[in-house]
Amino acid sequence: MQGMKRLIIFILLVAAGQSGFGQAKEERKLKGKPILTIYANWHNGLGRANGDSGFELDRSYIGYEVDITEKLSGKVVLDIGPTNAEGAELERVAYVKNAMLSWKTGEFTLDFGLVSTTQFKEQEGVWGHRYLLKSFQDEYGFGSSADMGVIGRYRFADWLAADISLINGEGYKKLNSDNKYRYGIGVTLTPAKGLTVRGYFDNADKDVSGEGTKAQQTLSVFAGYRHAAFNLGAEYNKQYNTDFGEGLDQEGISVYSTVKLGWRFHAFGRYDNLWSANDWSDADTQDMTFGIEYSPLKQLKIAPNFRNQNPYSGKSNSFIYLDIEFKI
Repeated sequence: MQGMKRLIIFILLVAAGQSGFGQAKEERKLKGKPILTIYANWHNGLGRANGDSGFELDRSYIGYEVDITEKLSGKVVLDIGPTNAEGAELERVAYVKNAMLSWKTGEFTLDFGLVSTTQFKEQEGVWGHRYLLKSFQDEYGFGSSADMGVIGRYRFADWLAADISLINGEGYKKLNSDNKYRYGIGVTLTPAKGLTVRGYFDNADKDVSGEGTKAQQTLSVFAGYRHAAFNLGAEYNKQYNTDFGEGLDQEGISVYSTVKLGWRFHAFGRYDNLWSANDWSDADTQDMTFGIEYSPLKQLKIAPNFRNQNPYSGKSNSFIYLDIEFKI
């Protein structure tokens, strides 16, 4: 694995050096645009969950992206959301979600800094309703949507692209606390118009020692189809030695679709199934979500929806939601 890590670093540095990063000498006016995204909802539990009701401001993203040269761009984004920490006095806390530079030349792109990861970006795009639910790997903690590190992407042909990453592996909410890394490789195929097939694998170095610990590895396979009238996606994910616990494997599937109903209306549905080896995890669950999305403006989405949660270790709960996304 150390050899693979060195190979990734070598490829990124060589590609950067050969593409003339230092050749941009002419001055130019910076062109940029603000980033503002808000996720909010009203929800109400049904049956035994009837006591869970209220309005929520899920997340707010505030930032700015700018073109520095023809090849170099930058982006800074703050993520403002609930602490999710038991006993925390603060209702909201702000994180730096992205603080990155992106350099593109030809078919090669290099991101470095606090970058957006590629682990489940394709899945998130086909799912298309991030303001309701994160995609499977993000929702159940298989990986983070952003991390500190370097990611290189290259499109070899119209039907073939690949990406390699070297990141801290601790997500964007934590400072780097050790000299361990998470490094991965992904391959994306587009064999036909609208059809995307992707495979991804990564390895995270152990940040703990002792018996019963082992490096964590994540594998995912995804297929998605985009059509003018509908989207359809299916993915299988497996994580070996979750949180470096030897034998603590977990895996799951997610299937989702969005269908255009006409005049700014869409219907959507999703089914998730997460399970673990020997049922070690209390997070094991089967969840279903379906609803209608209405977009009166390009910047605004409104989605009444129904959600049913069936944890393997507990009783099922049902909720009705009204989710809102505002984005410019």
